[in-house]
Amino acid sequence: MDEQVDVVVVGGGNAGFSAAHAAVARGRSVLLLEKGQAGEAGGNSFYTAGAFRITHDGIPSVADLLDDDDDRLPVSELPPYPAEAYLADMAKVTSGNNDPELTAALVGDSQDALRWLHGLGLRFRLMYERQAYLDEATGRYTFWGGLAVGSTDGGKGLIAQHTAAAESAGVQIRYGVRAGELVVEDGRVRGVTWQDATGAAGTVYADSVVLAAGGFEADAEMRAEHLGAGWARAKVRGTPLNTGDMLRSALAIGAVPHGDWSTCHSVAWDARFPENESNRELTNQLTRGGYPLGIVVNTDGARFLDEGADYRNYTYAKYGAAILEQPGGQAFQVFDATTRSRLRAEEYDMPGASVVVADTVGELAAGMGVDPAALGRTIDDFNAGIDRSVPFDPAVKDGRASRVDPPKSNWAVPLETAPFYAFPVTCGITFTFGGLRADTGARVLDRSGNPIPGLFVCGEMLGGLFSGNYPGGTGLTSGAVFGRRAGSQA
Repeated sequence: MDEQVDVVVVGGGNAGFSAAHAAVARGRSVLLLEKGQAGEAGGNSFYTAGAFRITHDGIPSVADLLDDDDDRLPVSELPPYPAEAYLADMAKVTSGNNDPELTAALVGDSQDALRWLHGLGLRFRLMYERQAYLDEATGRYTFWGGLAVGSTDGGKGLIAQHTAAAESAGVQIRYGVRAGELVVEDGRVRGVTWQDATGAAGTVYADSVVLAAGGFEADAEMRAEHLGAGWARAKVRGTPLNTGDMLRSALAIGAVPHGDWSTCHSVAWDARFPENESNRELTNQLTRGGYPLGIVVNTDGARFLDEGADYRNYTYAKYGAAILEQPGGQAFQVFDATTRSRLRAEEYDMPGASVVVADTVGELAAGMGVDPAALGRTIDDFNAGIDRSVPFDPAVKDGRASRVDPPKSNWAVPLETAPFYAFPVTCGITFTFGGLRADTGARVLDRSGNPIPGLFVCGEMLGGLFSGNYPGGTGLTSGAVFGRRAGSQA
């Protein structure tokens, strides 16, 4: 059961496929080992909305990348997103804890990597339903938050298109195979052991191994060890197969951990939907990202975060952790009739979405299981603190604040028009930020800072880019950028 190829890629998500594409284009024989069976493959990429954060100069600079069947382009405004803004966003959301060299590579290659994928047959579009607001008075769409481009048909479409491109190019894809130990000979990685669901086992020998097997978010013990005991109760948004196997294998041969192993990407997630973990049908629809338009309260009826601190893209990946810290690890997003209509239909109107609806705040509190007096005080204080002289504009940081504690810095709309809505949310963990140390060529480094010959890393296994928070759409872009770099050298 032993075999020889030029390059073996471990992990069949966006990063792994990007590495495989780049390697096979150089005439290398490539075998991709995917832990999941065909019906459970794709890693976390399958579960995403498919967003890619890239630099651009507005619609004219990306129009040739987009599906050409959208008649909204002529009435759309996409503010330019230069490299300087991207770099600043990365530093801001990570509190400066991002690796500067890796970040520069990510930002510098971002649009080019997307163009490369497009050239392989992958398709992209503007995400109107997620990232743009329609001004009904002018009929124009305005994109916000530095993020606009996404894969056609979301994460499901992304993986389907990656798979088709890889198979067409001659990449061997083997499903249901769990990689094990890295094989090292004379100081060089020469392959990886494996086992499949039937019990068959063997070794794939290769000139290079590319690790793209994700983090450890689906392993409750590792979450508790690195993130804290409370993280054992977080809901796993994506694949249940990211259990840190290859992180442990790489560390065992001298790879060095890098980045923030104590934090992760986590979001507000439907708390009461019966199948709210690793749901391959609904995937990202269980996210609840509309909180900038309402308020968030815990089970004591108290607010505990600034819902309008920034665009959703810059806060959503850390607010799952904030919810987990609340009593019972649960909270509620509260809206009234004026803001309910602005919530994303794919999330808030999905079949079976958990929600409490009532004609009065008292009835709403009763349905939530929250003290009515406490919730009433919270809403009254919030409404009274709003500066109503400032116009509401959801497409910009409008400065329409509510001066309460904690404040709501933007988009404060009074909750006073029935019916009222409360969406129960908990913490949905996406991926862990800690990974392996690598250089900008995606070569894994040892304790002396030298590359480990024959070993590369990309995707969520690459440490150093994120800490505490994350700018939306950066993960898929990172996977493409560093997957391509890994495959170009492997």
